[in-house]
Amino acid sequence: MIKRLANTAGLTSAALEDWGKVAEPIGTPVAQLRGTSPTEKDKEPDFGIWECSPGKWKRQIRKAEFAHFVAGHCTFHADNGQVIEIKAGDALYFPAESLGVWEIHETVRKTYILLP
Repeated sequence: MIKRLANTAGLTSAALEDWGKVAEPIGTPVAQLRGTSPTEKDKEPDFGIWECSPGKWKRQIRKAEFAHFVAGHCTFHADNGQVIEIKAGDALYFPAESLGVWEIHETVRKTYILLP
């Protein structure tokens, strides 16, 4: 079945589920996560909308990921030394094991798919 996420940039934050604080914050403020995912876990690739408030924290996702940023501004500091400034409209592919530090300057929102 085809699944759709409509108006991903226009949804209010209140329309997204509270996913709590980031797992490994670095300093303050501690970033808060919100999002939604229409997938059936363990039955299909995970995709959805992810939103994060300002803060700095360690990325924990080890799977490959494609993401399209629809709002905000952040920087990703990869453990391999690569630094990527990300703004609304940017699309990125993170290969598996792309670890590093997220630095969220203004609340960001992305659509994503985690690949097996």
